[in-house]
Amino acid sequence: MSNRTFNLLWTGAQKDLEKLAVNDFEYQAIEAQHDRGEIQGQVYELYLRYLVISNRLEEIYDQIVQPQKRILIRKLLDNCLGRMLELKHDLVIIDMTEFSYNDAVVEKLGLTPLSMEVNVPRYFRREREEQLNERKKFMDDILKKIGALDEEVVEEELSELEAIRIIQTHERARQGRLRAQFMKELKILKEKGKPDSSRDKSTTGLNAAMKIQKVWRGYATRRQTRRKKMEEMILIGMVPPPVTSARTAVDELEDLKQFRYKQQKTFQEDYDRSLVRVKEEISVKQGAAMTEDIADEIRTWFKEYQKRTGRLPDFPSEEAGGSRHLLSRQGTESEMSRSSVMSSRESKLKGGGKEKLAQKKPGELSLEEGLDKAFKPMQSSFLPEIKSGIEEYTEVWKGKDESQNLRQTYYDDMIYEEKYADVEAELRKIVDEIMRQELELLQIALERDRGGKKLKKSSKKARRSGKKGKKKKDKDLTPDRTTESLFEELVTNGIIKKYPETPIKSYVGDLSYAARSALNPSPGDVRQLIKQYCILPLGSETIRNFGPCIKSLLIAGPKGSGKTSLVHAICTETGSVLFDISPPNIVGKYPGKSGLIMLMHLISKVSRLLQPSVIYFGDAEKPFMKKIPKTDRTDPKRLKKDLPKLVKNIQPEDRIMLIGTSDCPWEADMKMIVQTYQRFIYIPRPDYGALSFAWKELLSHYSGVHRQFDTGAMAKISDGYTIGSVVRCIREVITCKRMLQLRVHPLTHLELINALSALEPVYKEEEEAFLYWWCKTPLGRRRSKQMEKDHEAMMEMENIMLLSLTAGGVGLNLVGANHLFLLDPHWNPQLEAQAQDRVYRVGQTKTVYIWKFMCVETVEQKILALQQHKLGIAEGVLTGTANKGSKLTMDDLKSLFGL
Repeated sequence: MSNRTFNLLWTGAQKDLEKLAVNDFEYQAIEAQHDRGEIQGQVYELYLRYLVISNRLEEIYDQIVQPQKRILIRKLLDNCLGRMLELKHDLVIIDMTEFSYNDAVVEKLGLTPLSMEVNVPRYFRREREEQLNERKKFMDDILKKIGALDEEVVEEELSELEAIRIIQTHERARQGRLRAQFMKELKILKEKGKPDSSRDKSTTGLNAAMKIQKVWRGYATRRQTRRKKMEEMILIGMVPPPVTSARTAVDELEDLKQFRYKQQKTFQEDYDRSLVRVKEEISVKQGAAMTEDIADEIRTWFKEYQKRTGRLPDFPSEEAGGSRHLLSRQGTESEMSRSSVMSSRESKLKGGGKEKLAQKKPGELSLEEGLDKAFKPMQSSFLPEIKSGIEEYTEVWKGKDESQNLRQTYYDDMIYEEKYADVEAELRKIVDEIMRQELELLQIALERDRGGKKLKKSSKKARRSGKKGKKKKDKDLTPDRTTESLFEELVTNGIIKKYPETPIKSYVGDLSYAARSALNPSPGDVRQLIKQYCILPLGSETIRNFGPCIKSLLIAGPKGSGKTSLVHAICTETGSVLFDISPPNIVGKYPGKSGLIMLMHLISKVSRLLQPSVIYFGDAEKPFMKKIPKTDRTDPKRLKKDLPKLVKNIQPEDRIMLIGTSDCPWEADMKMIVQTYQRFIYIPRPDYGALSFAWKELLSHYSGVHRQFDTGAMAKISDGYTIGSVVRCIREVITCKRMLQLRVHPLTHLELINALSALEPVYKEEEEAFLYWWCKTPLGRRRSKQMEKDHEAMMEMENIMLLSLTAGGVGLNLVGANHLFLLDPHWNPQLEAQAQDRVYRVGQTKTVYIWKFMCVETVEQKILALQQHKLGIAEGVLTGTANKGSKLTMDDLKSLFGL
């Protein structure tokens, strides 16, 4: 794909983003809504549109090479992702569940499940590749030093002459073996060619030729038929295409991407050098003139102000804007109003995130607040920046003639404008300091001329420095140690661990193709939530600083559901450092109270220095268990009090997250769990669709497995097992030796079933325990209360459900109703009886009333007589009093139709 292609893609994405921003501003301006069902569709539509736009911008940013465009696209990408996460958190508050669905909106936008999954920006790792490689090498060196990592044997590189000699030796040996085999076969043919008087040579040769032709033609025809059938199945999508069919195209596309990556790096380096060069040129050539102009401008303003007011002005401080603020055309109020958007965002970082916490606390507390409170959209931190990016695109790039820049290098005029403003701002600070001194001298001289006293210096600065309310910083227990030494200590003690490279796409599964229960998400839904809650905030500093802040997360699910793999995927996608503080990992390390204090200090300090960081806690329920088993020697309650403190000390701008995993979270004290973890993700056992997808996806990696292998049957048989059990089963069966035999002995279901039967499934009691536990989480409690409230409101209303007799007879228990009206009689009385029984089933607590409508002198009266006749026959059979045949007679039919 060319530069022009990505420029056109960007243009299309900008048009859609402009429309989306207009709709988003309208959404921000709406009043508080009590009908959450109505607002859910609007929020879900904005959420999906931002998701799609973000994926398009990510693809554009990954491949576009012009460095100045990349700055703007990166800004738009991060802010669109952040706005998408804000809307996601709004959906959680509206739906009272982590997973939201709205099929009507998906159909309206024409999206597929594949296009509804957010892509992890590739720049998270690619732009930090050198740093990550250096850290990995440093960790490997430490592990080799302590003997925890086997040294890789590095073979010496051969010279070109040595390589040629080895190739020649092997090639001559191969040719010798071939010639010896050829001579051996030639000798055998000569022996067979000797005349044999006992056999009729002509007849034997003819029969042999016919047999060979017969076998070969049959084989060739069958092979051709199989090939045509397979091509047809691949064409209509019934069979996945072979893995190697598009390999060449994929290789070419990957080569093109790597070429563009190199161009990006080269152009960025040229751009950075040009920034330094142009700034130096402006400073040297125009610095003196700019300084004089700024000073003359300020002095002129001083004179005009004194002439107009009779006194000298107060010079604003550097924080207040200095002379730029002083010389603004419309004064202080207009300048402050124009800078309110940026200053509000900057103050969140400078003020330690206090404003951000004050803004985000309502969003967090809304999960527990009153259910009757109307929903009001939270003020977005990203929408003003999106608007600013759209305006910048319109002013600078929209309609720009780039016909003279086909290579897409940087633009000198844009660099000059940018650096001219930077130099002017730097020089203005210097001139402002000089002007403050001049103004002070003028003030002293003016007071001396008037015979007055010197003015006292303002004590505002002193009062500002004595401002209270700032959080006291924790004492640094290791002030004299370098980051490398602390890192080495934690690696040596096994706290910082090396994790396997696990891409998030390895967590196999599709997004839901239709709305599902909140307690039964698909693996794709879980993968999507992990990206939104963990990977995006940890990977982007902008998203973390200004987006919804999640400091801790608990992933719960049965064994083999992929909890640890998800933690490794989070670290892999973001390039995070993994701190493992699970009870089995820290047992015997940093003993005593002082050792524990040092451990928590090291984790807190190093995780901030090397962020993004993930603090992993396996068996998250153990510190909060009421009674620890006597066989457990890991002292799991050691961190009971420190874990909530650790989460509390994580600031909103810190890209640090505590992630816990648990196989049995119901064993812990729920109050302590909620104090430690902000969000909870439950991974249920997979259903048929997820298992079928997993079997098909995992077996497709083995080329020897036939593409028509029935994975649906294995999905049925493996119902109740986790995807981890499926992975383990396949690895045990398809060994290296078995892979070599697949073409001769195809894989059978029996092999997989035997391996699967040795594994432990997820029992119904365990699944019920997970569901009961989730209902006790903050979100689960709120959802349960809302469902009870909706049920009570529904019971108070006069609701009517129209059902056919057949549907009412085979449907769910209708215990919510206690009035049944039978309008259409059926010739089979048992259907009516079954429909009546539905309102009597388990759960009915009210008196049931049944009305049966009948029109006299119609066929319905005849049907009633027939029903009574059949019921009499049934009663006679059951009681033994029947003395007549049970068949429908001619008299019955005549009576029915009045003949």
